[in-house]
Amino acid sequence: MAETGRAAVYVATGQPMEIREYPVPDPEPGAILIKVTRANICGSDLHYWRGDINLTALGAPLPAVIGHEMMGTVAKLGEGVVADSAGQPLAVGDRVVHRYFHPCGHCRACMKGQDQACPMAPLAVVLPVDDFPHFTGVYAEYYYARPNQTVFKVPDNVTDDMAAPANCALSQVIHGLERVNFSFGETIAIQGAGGLGLYATAVAKEMGAAKVIVIDGIDERLELAKAFGADELIDIRQVTTPTERWLKVRELTDGWGADVVAELVGFPQVIPEGIDMLGNGGRYLLIGNVNPMMTYEADPSQLVMNNKSVHGVLFYPATALKKALDFLSRAKDRYPFDKILSCSYPLEEINEAFTEQDKGHISRSTIIP
Repeated sequence: MAETGRAAVYVATGQPMEIREYPVPDPEPGAILIKVTRANICGSDLHYWRGDINLTALGAPLPAVIGHEMMGTVAKLGEGVVADSAGQPLAVGDRVVHRYFHPCGHCRACMKGQDQACPMAPLAVVLPVDDFPHFTGVYAEYYYARPNQTVFKVPDNVTDDMAAPANCALSQVIHGLERVNFSFGETIAIQGAGGLGLYATAVAKEMGAAKVIVIDGIDERLELAKAFGADELIDIRQVTTPTERWLKVRELTDGWGADVVAELVGFPQVIPEGIDMLGNGGRYLLIGNVNPMMTYEADPSQLVMNNKSVHGVLFYPATALKKALDFLSRAKDRYPFDKILSCSYPLEEINEAFTEQDKGHISRSTIIP
C-alpha cells in the first residue's frame, strides 16, 4: 500500500478544490481504512461548492475533505474488527458502505434510540484535513471509518454504481418515508427528480403507493422518473405556477390532495406549494433544504385548519442503510439503478464534475479516485 494518498481539498467557499497528498493512516483498534471506489456528488455538496452553505460561517474547520456519499473496499482492519455492523465476517478486499456521520451515543436522542437526531452527528461530517486521520471526507483515495462507525458489506449482486448512493440518498428517503408513516394505498407527490426523487419514487412504489406523482422540469429527469415507477409527471415548464401545480395534484388525487408530499429539491420556495398539495391530514416530508438562513413565507393556518404536519429528516438510523442494500439486491432488475450515476470523473477533474452537475442535467456524478 502507498505511504500517501490523494485528496481533493476544499479550501474556501467559491474556490476550486485542490489535489493534495497525506499520509495513509493505520487504523486504530475498532477502525477501518476504506479504499474509495466511488464518491458521488450529492446535492448538499453542491450547496457547499456554490456557497449556499458557508462552512466557515458555520464554524467548520477548513481546509477539509468534503463529500460523504460513497462505497469502497476494505484496505485495512483495525485490531478487533472481524465483522461488519450486521455481524457478517469482514476481510480486506470486501466491498462496503458506511454511515457517514457519528452519533455521540449518550445524548437524549441517542439514549432514546434516535441517534439519527443526535445534535453532535453533523459536527463530525466536516473535519480538518491536516489532522489525523486526514481522510474524513470521501473525495479522496481513502476514507477512515472510526471505531463503532456503521459499516455494511455490499451484497454480491449489487454493483459499485448501484451501491455508491446507498449511504445517503437511498437511506435518507427510506427513513423519510417511514418517518411520515407512508403506507400501502396512499398517494405521494415528489418535488424534484434528482437522485433523491428517483429513489423516493421507487421506494414509494415498493411500499405500495396507489399513485406516485413526480414534479420536475428537465426532460432527462422526467424520463428517469417514469422508469423508476412514476404514475404521473408534472412538468413545471408546462404547469408554470404554484397554484396550477397544486391544483394539478388535487386533480390527480380525485380532488383530495396527496397523502404525502416529499420536498427533494433543496429550495425553500417550493415548500408553500408542497403544503398546498396535501390533502387533509397529509404529511410533508422535508429532506432537501439544508441551507441555513434561506427562508420562505407560510400561512400556519394551512397546517392547523387542515391537520397537516411537517417532518424534517437529515440523517437516518443504521437500519435504513441495511434496508437500502437489501432493497437494491432485491429490486435490481425492476428499476434502472445503474442510471442514477450518469457521469464519472477522475479525482483530478473534480472541479469540472461539480461544474457540470451544477448545470442540472445530471442526476448524480461520481468521482473515481
